[in-house]
Amino acid sequence: MLSAAVLLSAAAFNETEACTGISLMSKDSSYVLARTCEWGGSFLQSRYVAVPRGYTQNALTPTGRNGVEFTAKYGYVGISVMQDEFVTEGLNEAGLSAGLFFFPGYGKYEDYDAEKNASTIVDVQLAAWILGNFSTVDEVIDNIGSIRIVALSADTQTAHWRIGDASGRQVVLEIIGGKPEFHENKLGVLTNSPGFEWQMTNLNNYVNLYPGNAQPNTLAEGVTLSSFGAGTGFRGIPGDVTPPSRFVRIAFYKATAPQYATGFETVKETFQILNNFDIPIGIEHGASAGPLPENVPSATQWTTSSDLQDLKFYYRTAWNSTIRCIDLKKVRFDKIGFVSRPVDKVMEQPVEYIDIR
Repeated sequence: MLSAAVLLSAAAFNETEACTGISLMSKDSSYVLARTCEWGGSFLQSRYVAVPRGYTQNALTPTGRNGVEFTAKYGYVGISVMQDEFVTEGLNEAGLSAGLFFFPGYGKYEDYDAEKNASTIVDVQLAAWILGNFSTVDEVIDNIGSIRIVALSADTQTAHWRIGDASGRQVVLEIIGGKPEFHENKLGVLTNSPGFEWQMTNLNNYVNLYPGNAQPNTLAEGVTLSSFGAGTGFRGIPGDVTPPSRFVRIAFYKATAPQYATGFETVKETFQILNNFDIPIGIEHGASAGPLPENVPSATQWTTSSDLQDLKFYYRTAWNSTIRCIDLKKVRFDKIGFVSRPVDKVMEQPVEYIDIR
């Protein structure tokens, strides 16, 4: 049986993680996928991991480390949550990106059957299975039926996944009634619940929004309404942090983002856009939620951006806003062992003091 610590850590992550995802294409056809990861209840103990080719894992099931065995065909890097094997977002050396997004109250995994452990994997390890095994979205779709995806415990909620490859194709995987369903994500954004198709339909409620300023409107002779400032074409865009509101907002922010020449410039733009989706501690906690957590500066604990052509994985954290980069082309996936290190060497925001004399 799994230890209480493993069950507790998985349940804490799976019941509370929230996220906002965006993708952008540069003029040189670099495809960049970025996202935030939120949890305002405690420190997620996130680590960056590098997994070599040939590394073998046994997936967890509700009864132990006795699930499907999988060996990495491709090396990959990513960020884990709570435990090293719980890779929440990552990029492999073939240019495939995979990430888990919280999906509470929607979807339903297969019921756990101990007699089928050999093909069973828990949801929090699915991204690792995808990154280690496949190079394209098509390969993931063709092989997803070979495994059974279950929850680690009956107390955890469901997830859905964003999967993208270097061609610029992106899909959303949702498990409905125990069956995997893939949705082509041509819009290139994702948040959480409700389901992806509902979120796309809901965008029609904001057909009136447009970039720039509203035109002056004359109500009567001598009475003309005009903009107070820039951006009045977006009057009415939702500003709260619920998943539907974040989906609408990130969709319009993406649609109005300039296209940059290179992947690196595009990566920097994704961080700029996702600045707008940082969730500060406090607004998610009602009076019944108890005291605010200590030592967590933001519900948005980290943000990543992956360049699928240049094979670079970037991240920053709530404790250190410096953007850091792992260049997969420089990682010897045939030589290294399994690497796991804290995302922050020191959990302290760097400050540069300006000396004026």
